[in-house]
Amino acid sequence: MHLPFTARDLRLACLVLFLALPGFAGGARAQNAKAEAPIPAATLAAMAAKGVTAQSPVLFRAYKRESEIEVWKKNGTGRYVYIKTFPICRWSGQLGPKRKNGDRQTPEGFYMVPKRQMNPNSRYYLSFDVGYPNAYDRAHGGTGSAVMVHGVCSSMGCFAMTDQSVGEIYAIARDALNAGQPAFQFQAYPFHMTAANMARQRTDPNIAFWRQLKEGSDRFEATGDELQVGVEAGRYVFAPSRDPAKENAVAIRRAVEEARIAALVEEGTAAVRTTYSDGGQHAFWASLAAKGVSLGEVSRPEALAYAGQEVVVIPARRHLPPVPEAVWATWIGPESPLSFNRRSGNFVPAYEREPDRFGPMLAAYTETLPSWLQADLAGSLRALGRSPIAARELLAQR
Repeated sequence: MHLPFTARDLRLACLVLFLALPGFAGGARAQNAKAEAPIPAATLAAMAAKGVTAQSPVLFRAYKRESEIEVWKKNGTGRYVYIKTFPICRWSGQLGPKRKNGDRQTPEGFYMVPKRQMNPNSRYYLSFDVGYPNAYDRAHGGTGSAVMVHGVCSSMGCFAMTDQSVGEIYAIARDALNAGQPAFQFQAYPFHMTAANMARQRTDPNIAFWRQLKEGSDRFEATGDELQVGVEAGRYVFAPSRDPAKENAVAIRRAVEEARIAALVEEGTAAVRTTYSDGGQHAFWASLAAKGVSLGEVSRPEALAYAGQEVVVIPARRHLPPVPEAVWATWIGPESPLSFNRRSGNFVPAYEREPDRFGPMLAAYTETLPSWLQADLAGSLRALGRSPIAARELLAQR
């Protein structure tokens, strides 16, 4: 008895035969090997030194201008601690948020990455989708998708890390997710959110947005907690900590940072705009390339010559510090070259001289007049008994 052989059965049979081919099987095993590679021993040792493990929850922080991605892990007290930094090989666009599909902008903001956004089959070695656009981006009309942290050194809006670096980053994220972390946070900043950087960038069109990012950054620095992020009226908002001590630490840090920014501006810190032809690259990778080391595919390498150019918008004002009393006292002391005691004995400072009198000047002037006028003037003065001032007035009248 022969059962009917359908087209669906034929497709399934072909698929089974294809998967059994040696070349495909080898490729699948290689791809799995990349995605399952262990975290390097040196990184595990760095984790152990901070009291965390490969299974501890993870958080990443990226900085575009510095071209860095930091790894943070949650320790036994519930606080995230810094583990290590990876240099970014290539990011694209300018400082500032991503707004639309195709603008080549690498995004800035706060994103969450669940396990479904991990891609072990990436064309760029390994990758994960950071989650752009988030609620904030959508509230501002943001479009686009598939913004990745990936291998290779080519970016059209992504964080390109090279294969080796992204392999380790992927392994760190994978182990935390496999241990039960539902999603990890990816914080993307234009630069380290210090008071000095905020003061220098105070005239940038994105400064209002960056102040929101700084609020989140300050909260993370003060508490060590993963940020609880929301969006209200088109702005990032952050849920307060349940621990009053931590919330107090946030308030103190925010006040201190705002005071520092104001003081730097008051002291005359220059305001600048940092511009790029098309993104940047960490100095580590740039130095290797300069030595002739191949970085593989690099997007728009010619643009890197114009990366991070600072345009001064408001020049710095130089404030000279006051001269300490001990210094100026030495300057005017008896043994100082500037001291009056060391000058010629005939020298009399202007403030010690007798004031000049108008009498000699008037007498010298009067001697130049004709004799008849001198006699007439003298007689008039004697007759009227006028003072020298009255004499001058009388002369003016004549």
